[in-house]
Amino acid sequence: MKLSEAILKRMDEICREKGISVCGAALKGGKSPSALYDLAKGRTQCPKVATVQSFCEGAGITLSQFFDAEYFNYTDD
Repeated sequence: MKLSEAILKRMDEICREKGISVCGAALKGGKSPSALYDLAKGRTQCPKVATVQSFCEGAGITLSQFFDAEYFNYTDD
């Protein structure tokens, strides 16, 4: 699994757990959802940590909690 795929998978998991949308989490974290849409559509292959952090802030979690998934240990890039 590529890192960008793992990040999208984790965002989806967190959104389902919290009952929020990716767009809502991005906006609440102060980031335009366009950065996340670019990642989802494959236009961005290497997301910035600041983008992930903004999502985390909007979802009410830490970066450590975000990356606490086993599949991040086995990414291809």
